[in-house]
Amino acid sequence: MPTEAGHRLYVKGRHLSYKRSKHALTPKTSLIQIEGVENTEAANFYLGKKIAYIYKGHTEKRGTKIRVIWGKVCRPHGNSGVVRAQFTRPLPSRSFGASVRIMLYPSTI
Repeated sequence: MPTEAGHRLYVKGRHLSYKRSKHALTPKTSLIQIEGVENTEAANFYLGKKIAYIYKGHTEKRGTKIRVIWGKVCRPHGNSGVVRAQFTRPLPSRSFGASVRIMLYPSTI
């Protein structure tokens, strides 16, 4: 029987915040902390990978209440392994601290 990490096609991550300066927010770019990534070199592996923010809506659409906002990793942010990601729609601010899935495709290996 495969281990849980052996058959998953994604890595867990957390939505930290939006990219920002001292005064201005940039909601179209989110900061994501990927589990197990501690530096820029490790973060570079995830460049171009797709990210899914999965949440539940109140009403059922197309037979399910589960919804997804897709995005992709565009570049590292700082030296601690955090990455910047751009989503098709900006992630809502209630998702700060929420879990996201970083898919291991498209692959460059």
